[in-house]
Amino acid sequence: MHSLRVNLGPRSYDIVVTTDDRAGLGPFARKRSAATTALVITDEHVAPHADAVKQALDQAGFKTGVAVRPAGEAQKSLDVAAALYDALIELPADRKTLIVAVGGGVIGDLAGFVAATYARGLDLLMVPTTLLAMVDSSVGGKVAVNHLRAKNLIGCFHQPRGVWIDTAVLATLPDREYRSGLAEVDKYGVILDEAFFVYLESNIAAILQRDPAVIEQIVTRCCRLKADIVEKDEREETGLRAVLNYGHTFAHAFETAAGYGGWLHGEAVAAGMMCAAELAQRRGLIPAELTQRQARLLAAFDLPVHPLRWSMDALIATMRADKKALAGKMRFILPKKLGAVALYDDVTDLEVRDVLASAVAS
Repeated sequence: MHSLRVNLGPRSYDIVVTTDDRAGLGPFARKRSAATTALVITDEHVAPHADAVKQALDQAGFKTGVAVRPAGEAQKSLDVAAALYDALIELPADRKTLIVAVGGGVIGDLAGFVAATYARGLDLLMVPTTLLAMVDSSVGGKVAVNHLRAKNLIGCFHQPRGVWIDTAVLATLPDREYRSGLAEVDKYGVILDEAFFVYLESNIAAILQRDPAVIEQIVTRCCRLKADIVEKDEREETGLRAVLNYGHTFAHAFETAAGYGGWLHGEAVAAGMMCAAELAQRRGLIPAELTQRQARLLAAFDLPVHPLRWSMDALIATMRADKKALAGKMRFILPKKLGAVALYDDVTDLEVRDVLASAVAS
């Protein structure tokens, strides 16, 4: 078991990374919340895991309800959030109710948004069940739902009371979902930790085989890297936290163009990282060798390294509406070397079009 602390003053919390410890969740939740009732929000793909979570919470003294949603990105909507408000009213919930998000990034974002906005804020416990959610979306307090014009456009910051990560649940994760999470894992190496990137390159076979020790080490390292950034720039006010969006300006446009759910988030991030690297290379920030190393690692995990042939005008319009844009100006996180990136807000439409045209044609 690994325990990490996210130090945010009165909003500080612990992340526990463990393997096959279902019984530990109840005491973990009880120690971090004074709630008497809890609502587990989950999707139909991980209902068995949610049942185990409910049992653990019941044993810890919570009166626990469960709201099961269909799986998929389409669930991140205001309409679905409204349905979950109804479920809380029927529970009945009060200001002492705990929201427990059991699932991947979609459930974490949705349940977190509901927790942040119901009764002006309820306690939130993250129990991620996908690799992507374990290493990224469950940590840091960003919660949101989508708008038809842009991904994650309606949201806020709402830190959880704790994050419980049991890597044993990855044994049942579909291969495509697992590989999707590896895109975010790769991202941490490119933006923050060259030695970690080299570790990933050296352990491809073990990672694909889901070796428990390797996976636990990867998840722990990613969580620590993200926690370090969140501690310094919790609300993305200094620009430091923006480095976590490497590849995401392109990726969110790809997801929107594909129709939410057409591409998994990690698949879009992989192609977005390649576009960002190509843009950096064209600007003379990095050598071609770095772009090629990134491409080889993503391809080894069977992730897309090229976007599809979507409307270029539509992609750029989506990038301008992205929540990271400022006054309609696109902003991109670009690598300067392996393990270091920076924010650039002077990228022109022509540069973006050239990169997209080259990426599709490659």
